[in-house]
Amino acid sequence: MTAVTENPLQNVTFPSGGRTAHGYLAVPASGSGPGVVVIQEWWGLTSHIADVTNRLAAEGFVALAPDLYGGSTTHDSDEAGKLMQELPVEDAARDLGGAVDYLLGHEAVTSSRVGAVGFCMGGGFVLVLAAQQGDKIGAAVPFYGVLKEEFPSFAGLTAPLLGHFGEQDQMADPDAVRALAQRIESESGVTPQFHIYPAGHAFFNDENLLGTYDPEQAQLAWNRTLEFLRGHLR
Repeated sequence: MTAVTENPLQNVTFPSGGRTAHGYLAVPASGSGPGVVVIQEWWGLTSHIADVTNRLAAEGFVALAPDLYGGSTTHDSDEAGKLMQELPVEDAARDLGGAVDYLLGHEAVTSSRVGAVGFCMGGGFVLVLAAQQGDKIGAAVPFYGVLKEEFPSFAGLTAPLLGHFGEQDQMADPDAVRALAQRIESESGVTPQFHIYPAGHAFFNDENLLGTYDPEQAQLAWNRTLEFLRGHLR
């Protein structure tokens, strides 16, 4: 089992499943705004995820990134894969549900529902969270979302869904993305708006750990994400 350490980016705690979870919270300069949960990649709660959280706050959102690895981070792909494999899906979903409730009860959050934005593993968890939390989620945005196991039922998913995927992504290739969209629609009745970009996996990550960062496609996906969140979170 990978050792658990304290991540210096942790700045808030919140109750989750009978225990205390940790995360990184960013509040806009105005002091209030719609709530958004930001879900990490398999690298952990890294400076990139904190930066995304800060960028959302700069755009007027109250953003919270839960630390699903309990303090551990890595820049090594093998170690990241190990951390992801060691993370029980139900434990992560519990922490994410606690994050949703934390935001909905936060004095700075003005929206009646929250958004969820996630990347790679976190993109997969966006879909799990939206299905589990139902009407508490007002907008769901997976970036190249994958899960280490088969997705559970999407029957409870009600949120509008925007997705960003790369056409050279071997972890979520276009055929798999289309099949996922069809399954979501058949099980939930929600028609996903999935975009496929001329890019590879993790094209949004400007730390570029996989060498696939594409600033042009990343900016396009970011602009679409902000427009989507603003249109659905009240």
